[in-house]
Amino acid sequence: MNKISSIPTLIIGTIIFSISQQAIAADIAAGEQIFNANCAACHAGGNNAIITEKTLKKDVLETYSMNSVDAITTQVTNGKGAMPAFGGRLEAEDIDNVANYVLSQAEQGW
Repeated sequence: MNKISSIPTLIIGTIIFSISQQAIAADIAAGEQIFNANCAACHAGGNNAIITEKTLKKDVLETYSMNSVDAITTQVTNGKGAMPAFGGRLEAEDIDNVANYVLSQAEQGW
């Protein structure tokens, strides 16, 4: 009986995992759209048009401890130096999507 009751749990877990994986892909796609509309003017291709050494490339993100969703979210929300704050212009979900997109692109080499 224990094995029988664990089968529906396994099936439900698999369905939830599949749906969550699709949601992650949708978030990155939304992040790409938001990035292109708000960030690409200065960060096209993961570069930085203002401070050229502070790109969005993986090694640079690691150097400046910006290689996490939380760190990028904080930067985008609050701004810093020449980068303006987007917290008043973008929803928290949009900023999270952008952060995930940036990390995804950094992993892929832009």
